[in-house]
Amino acid sequence: MNMAQDTADDEIDLGQLLGTLWRGRWQIGLVTLLGLAFGFLSIANTYPTYQSDALLQLEERSGALALPSSLSNMIENDPRSVTEIEILRSRMVLGRAIADQNLDWQVAPEVMPVFGTMFARYHFPFLDSVIPDRFVRPSDRVALNNLVVPPAMLNTNIEMLVTGPGTYQLTFPDESQLDGRVGEPLNVEQTGFSLTVAQLDAPAGRRFFIRQIDERRAINALRGRMSVSEVGRASGILEVRLTGMNRSETVRALSAIVQAYQAQNILRSAAEAESSLSFIREQLPQAEATMREAEAAVNAFRQEQVTVDLSLETQTILGQVTRVESELIDLQRREDEIAQRFTPAHPTYRQLLDERERLETRLADLRGQISELPETQRQILNLTREVELAQRIYTELLTRAQEVEVLRASTIGNVRVVDDASSSPNPVAPRRSLLLGLGMVLGMFAGIGLVLISNWMRKGVQDPAELEKLGLPVFATVNYSKEADTAGRRKGTLPILALTSQADLTVEALRSLRTSLHFGMLDAATPSLTVTSSHPYAGKSFLSVNLGAVMAQAGQRICVVDADLRRGQLRRFFGLPRNGPGLAEVLAGDISFQDAILQGPHENLFILPAGRYPPNPSELLMRAEMSQLIAYCAENFDLTIFDAPPVLAVTDPVILARITGASLFVARHDETPLGEVNAAQKNFAAAGLKFSGAVLNGFDPKKASGGYGYGYSYRYDYKQRV
Repeated sequence: MNMAQDTADDEIDLGQLLGTLWRGRWQIGLVTLLGLAFGFLSIANTYPTYQSDALLQLEERSGALALPSSLSNMIENDPRSVTEIEILRSRMVLGRAIADQNLDWQVAPEVMPVFGTMFARYHFPFLDSVIPDRFVRPSDRVALNNLVVPPAMLNTNIEMLVTGPGTYQLTFPDESQLDGRVGEPLNVEQTGFSLTVAQLDAPAGRRFFIRQIDERRAINALRGRMSVSEVGRASGILEVRLTGMNRSETVRALSAIVQAYQAQNILRSAAEAESSLSFIREQLPQAEATMREAEAAVNAFRQEQVTVDLSLETQTILGQVTRVESELIDLQRREDEIAQRFTPAHPTYRQLLDERERLETRLADLRGQISELPETQRQILNLTREVELAQRIYTELLTRAQEVEVLRASTIGNVRVVDDASSSPNPVAPRRSLLLGLGMVLGMFAGIGLVLISNWMRKGVQDPAELEKLGLPVFATVNYSKEADTAGRRKGTLPILALTSQADLTVEALRSLRTSLHFGMLDAATPSLTVTSSHPYAGKSFLSVNLGAVMAQAGQRICVVDADLRRGQLRRFFGLPRNGPGLAEVLAGDISFQDAILQGPHENLFILPAGRYPPNPSELLMRAEMSQLIAYCAENFDLTIFDAPPVLAVTDPVILARITGASLFVARHDETPLGEVNAAQKNFAAAGLKFSGAVLNGFDPKKASGGYGYGYSYRYDYKQRV
């Protein structure tokens, strides 16, 4: 059975959870509105971020497409996208763009702390007189035409204070000052500082900060705002994006980056052609000299041998040798291509090898025929071959030099701008719908969490079932009454609700308590009741007085005794003086019972105040006079109610409970912790006592977190018809 009960306690009651959230709906709604307001505030207090983009295509160089394959092999084709992306992000490209657009110049206005961005973006005419003049307004503008600072002043702010229409004052880090005017150069020859302000639209008193950052920082800042990605896979299309708070500046900066990238690409292509042309020009003089030497050798041999020309047979052999050697060269080129695709065992490869073997055999036969020629014809043949070879090399170099000249003159690079840099009129950040939605959702969850945490941290008794679990029978649940709430009323007379508002729900609950006590005290030794609580402000005095009034209205003679000899305030319900005689004087023997007991506002209601606060209240309560008082009251009253101090504070309630007929514990709804109730029970148990019952006082259905409170809020009044 205990295991089943523990399991039930561990389960989450969804209905109770929803009821808790429903009761805290206004709190959740308020926090949600605060989250939404925070989202609006974040949007208003954040500068918009714009994004510019451009589209580039990586393609083959158009100049290379028109050249022969022999020359095209010297030019690199199909650059990898990853390589080009890194070049786009390199210091070479970004540094040139920064220099072109002066992106290392920074002009920052002075803004208010916390909400300065919002005041810099929007006009608040009713706050202009409150906001200091040095803080920026939406219409303020400053533009520079020239800025040169010495190396020692890089990354250092220079304060500029507007002094009038078109005039300003500069304050340097060394506290020196200079006055300037818009459009006029301001130079400091000693340091090399130079400044020209092109535009100054701000009233006197505005303050700006000018600085020039070093190239490395400027490059890193620009690189942080830039992103490059390939569109698709292996498409050769690059999308370049740049973000910034100034839309036009972002477009100009991205255009400068694209132009710098294009320029370096063209220069790189031209450099390749220039390198090839330089190599060819270096080889031309040597090739020409070799050709002249071969021609001179042939002429000299002919003059020496008096030989005019080759014989027909020798010319034929020379032509055949030249043709076979050319075929072997072409065959070697074909073999290099085939070797990348086939193995030597492949039929195509084997056919090529057979062809090469045939040509080599043919060349060997021709060389054998040359060796059989006469010595003179053989020598003239070799010399003539050298001349033809030298002429062919020289002619090919001349041809290639002309082709490279054409390529260099027509170099346009292999990058084409598909889309120029442009920016959308709408900012990409902050994303308003996302921030507002996020603020609303976070606010709602924060409100829910606040309600649940508040409910969890509320350790007070929520419904009578919690008291009954501790073994305390609940005689009544008394509703909260604003009229009877004595919190904050430190002076003056307190109302007796049972006499002023007899139809109130709270009074009806007291009548229910009267009935419960009638049956609960049937076996009591004396018709006396001790009313106590675990802490002050639980409402025990209110309960004692009003319970006595309700019972007096029923025709019973009731005496209410203020047994709190330390801080008793029961006299305030009856309008009695503070230092009048009472219980303390009765127990001390200074006054008789009959003289101390006073008539209340009802003929059946009597009051015995606390009297003057004695130094030893516990000892007074333990005197025999206390038992005599109870005996006297039992003979003259139907019920005597003792309003005792809190049981956890002093031992007085335990003393009274031992000599009275019953004891009643008062727990304040939502305020009295269950731990205090348990501690009060232990205090009584240590003296061999226990509470006869309990009352849940000040029950507020709006604060109730359990199912009992949720249903209890639907109680109705049953008033007499008029």
